[in-house]
Amino acid sequence: MIEAEIQDAELLRVLRRVISSVERPRPLMVAIGELLVDSTKQRFQTSTDPDGQRWIENSDVTLLNYLRRYTRTFGKRGGLTKKGMTRLVNKKPLIGETKALSTRINYQADNDSVAVGSPEVQAAMMHFGGKKSKFKNLWGDIPARPFLGISDSDAGSILDTVADFLAP
Repeated sequence: MIEAEIQDAELLRVLRRVISSVERPRPLMVAIGELLVDSTKQRFQTSTDPDGQRWIENSDVTLLNYLRRYTRTFGKRGGLTKKGMTRLVNKKPLIGETKALSTRINYQADNDSVAVGSPEVQAAMMHFGGKKSKFKNLWGDIPARPFLGISDSDAGSILDTVADFLAP
């Protein structure tokens, strides 16, 4: 599981106050976990990191390897078929054949923390990136494409969730 710490001082202050003053904060932590899972999954649709920056596009090598996995992608002369072109145009970074990384986002919550991550073996490499020189099994360098973390919008939603939790 990849961990991301809250850097927003106001959000951190509010959460610490709530955790220390509420007898059973786990339901709040569960609600925050569910909110962050939804937000993280949405990043795969927009191809953006928690700060709203676009992920680096797939390399030509990645796209070619992806297309070679399917039949009827290339015509008899080697060019892309209509189906192949559709696959190419619709291919997003970090979303492969199984869509496992983009769909297997989960959380763990207890009375004083929430951890959000993916059990997929490639999660850390996709989030942080890696160099072929360090990881010999890669077919090329993998740029970092952060998908975990708390956006400004997430922070606002967490504060709203806290307010709802504390409302009478």
